[in-house]
Amino acid sequence: MVGVSRDSIAQLVLGQFLVDILLLHAQRYQVHQEKTSADEEPLDPFSLVSDELSVIANRLRSMVVAEVPKLAQAAEYFFKIGVEGKRFRPTVLLLMAKALYMPIPQPTVDGVFSSLKKELDLRQQRIAEITEMIHVASLLHDDVLDDAETRRGIGSLNMVMGNKLSVLAGDFLLSRACVALAKLKNTEVVSLLATVVEHLVNGETMQMTTSFEQRRSMEYYLQKTFYKTASLIANSCKAIALLAGQTAEVALLAYNYGRNLGMAYQLIDDVLDFTGTSSSLGKGSLSDIKQNIVTAPILFAMEEYPQLREVVDRGFGNRSDVDLALDYLFKSKGLERTRELAAEHADEAVKAIEALPHSDDEDVIKSRRALVDLTREVMTRTK
Repeated sequence: MVGVSRDSIAQLVLGQFLVDILLLHAQRYQVHQEKTSADEEPLDPFSLVSDELSVIANRLRSMVVAEVPKLAQAAEYFFKIGVEGKRFRPTVLLLMAKALYMPIPQPTVDGVFSSLKKELDLRQQRIAEITEMIHVASLLHDDVLDDAETRRGIGSLNMVMGNKLSVLAGDFLLSRACVALAKLKNTEVVSLLATVVEHLVNGETMQMTTSFEQRRSMEYYLQKTFYKTASLIANSCKAIALLAGQTAEVALLAYNYGRNLGMAYQLIDDVLDFTGTSSSLGKGSLSDIKQNIVTAPILFAMEEYPQLREVVDRGFGNRSDVDLALDYLFKSKGLERTRELAAEHADEAVKAIEALPHSDDEDVIKSRRALVDLTREVMTRTK
């Protein structure tokens, strides 16, 4: 590796990463592709719910308005047009709502069914809004804890307006999410989303207070990842199913889809932290290792090179240890094994959708295909 720049190595790894992912995805989803008609065109999951996403974005901007101007400015920071992100989580939830739709075959009184359907749509959209507010609140708090400088390609709120206001803005978003949640008047759904907030706190605490043994533990890492990333998607998908009046079995399938999709998303994020660039990720590359956070690629590399443990135990406080850790990582199969683990979770997410009760409704079928296609987008994303 002497004479070769770190950027060149990252570019080569990223190129191989994309090739490997495409091949791995093709192998894992061959059965699903055989079930899909040859004349069906690929779906864009985001375009299927673009109208609803626009409505949700507008409502979110109105929901985060505060009486105090500075707080309003802070709370609105990541909801402004152009910096909302791709709205991945609301897209998942809106598609899940459509995928679990149950048409009522028997005649109903004029206008009754239409009214009930609109009410259900609104309640499920509320879950998408609540989820996005909880997610953004967690980002604001994380950026303070991590001293992050950028987020979504712009300056992080803590750098622009300071740590105190950033924390208060996160608290404000959580309070608004709680008010919206209470209005749903569904105790089981309230309990699910309250558990998510608890998990976010637990996950962040686990990340901050690790022992040497815990830093080397894949089991500990996966539990922390579920708390910090997957729990929100999993429990929100389950909430969508419960509001739709689905059975416990279907609600569990929705939960399993969200859980596995969330785990796959974070595992790929961990790979991209080593292979991506600052411009593509919207944040500094190697951000985790610079924050002394050990993720799956390093954990897998340690299994091949036990001497890497000494570097991990020392932390990554100086550049020489970072370079040494990267040398071991790029010699190992750490990135490849992380991608394989992500693919296993993506495969489980697909199985959850395929296990849903049969439906002949075209919109339901299309939405389920879109949820499957989202797993592909997660696996092949570069930012």
